[in-house]
Amino acid sequence: MMPGNMQGMMKKVQKMQKQMQKDQEELNQTEFAGQATNEEVVVKMTGDKKMTDIAIKEEAIDPDDPEMLQDLIIMAVNDAMDKIDQKTQAVLGKYSKGMPRM
Repeated sequence: MMPGNMQGMMKKVQKMQKQMQKDQEELNQTEFAGQATNEEVVVKMTGDKKMTDIAIKEEAIDPDDPEMLQDLIIMAVNDAMDKIDQKTQAVLGKYSKGMPRM
């Protein structure tokens, strides 16, 4: 490889790394909503998987059946996590395509 080619390639890699960091930061600040059946429980999370809010409808709260509420919360959180993972793959997946495996 010629030294000039190596320098040009390094600049491309640095540019790509900067763009990837920018995309990751934008993803981290994006808010995702996950919900359970009939929106009885809705959670909001950021792209870096931090929960920022949870809304529980009154009808989801049955004192005789706390397991149902637990299941709804788990369902809503998992829904939000799936959405985050899908968006992360869509946004950042392009950076791993064509990259040599180390």
